[in-house]
Amino acid sequence: MPTTNLPNLPNLPNLQFMLASLLGAEHANQLSDLLQIPASTLRPRADTVSRIEIAQALNMLLFEKLLKAVPQGNDYVQDSVRAGNKIRFDHGALRTVLGISTGALPPGEAAFTRILRPLGYQVNGIYPLERISMTGRAYAHQDDPEEIAQFFLSELHPHHFSNEFQATVNKVLSTSQDPIDAHSAQLLQQLERDKTLPLTDALALLPVLLSCFDRQHALPSIAEYQTLLAESAEMAWISTEGNAFNHATDRVPNVEQVADAQRALGRAIKEKIEVSRNGRVRQTAFRASTVTRPMRDADGALVEMQVPGSFYEFISRDRYLDQETQSEKLDLTFDSGNAQGIFKMTASAAASSSSSPSSC
Repeated sequence: MPTTNLPNLPNLPNLQFMLASLLGAEHANQLSDLLQIPASTLRPRADTVSRIEIAQALNMLLFEKLLKAVPQGNDYVQDSVRAGNKIRFDHGALRTVLGISTGALPPGEAAFTRILRPLGYQVNGIYPLERISMTGRAYAHQDDPEEIAQFFLSELHPHHFSNEFQATVNKVLSTSQDPIDAHSAQLLQQLERDKTLPLTDALALLPVLLSCFDRQHALPSIAEYQTLLAESAEMAWISTEGNAFNHATDRVPNVEQVADAQRALGRAIKEKIEVSRNGRVRQTAFRASTVTRPMRDADGALVEMQVPGSFYEFISRDRYLDQETQSEKLDLTFDSGNAQGIFKMTASAAASSSSSPSSC
């Protein structure tokens, strides 16, 4: 993503200017055509950009990255655009591991709170995911929580599993590298302090932040992967996909209608709609994509293995009357039961692929 030759586009808002600088004007326009862009992020062109503009730019880049990894999701989005609709990006989900060696990468959610806090995010809920030995935390943007996509950041707890499992997690993750260099860390500190950055610094920081949402460690061997999969489909997924978006979510008015329409098109979508305990949040998802990752067998030879990748999710959120403030709000909460039901999309994909080798 070259930023040395900035485009001569003085009339663009800061957000579009950053995207055009990083992607090129045509590519940036194509990405902008996919998504509803919050009015709060469309600020006039200036030499300094705010944290909300940087957050929105990162979210758009992450959404596009997810679409490249999930063909069914991309097909759905392209259908929506052709029908004259834009996607309302609700949240992205990613996974981390706590309490074990993670190499040069900070353990657990600390690898991402150092990014999310400077961007203006704060914890908006903690969700025990006991059935899968994880804890989820939702992060909402302080400046525009209803319109800026949230992050659902989960931590897996290896100490809940066997000693062999823990040793394998430690071996795999100990190879992790940290994509945030000293200069980027300094820019994040400056952004957290000032809530703004000079435009040129924001353009230098964004590609680094984008690279954090990826696998930072070496791929496991086949034996290591199977050891992890035997006890946790979630940890097996982390071993091959790392900190990439596990899924991105489209906020739709009626998730049931969307599910029926996608099912009629023959797309692999969950049969069950996950409904929160308060009834206001309803979710479903496409089945996780299958991806190919090279792993070493017992003889040290590389074998192409088919494993679960990421997926695309749908959510409907109702508005409600906040009794404390007597104001109407959008229910931005999550639900532990919903989350664990949605996370089964990884497990079901793992069962379908059976972690099978394909020809090299």
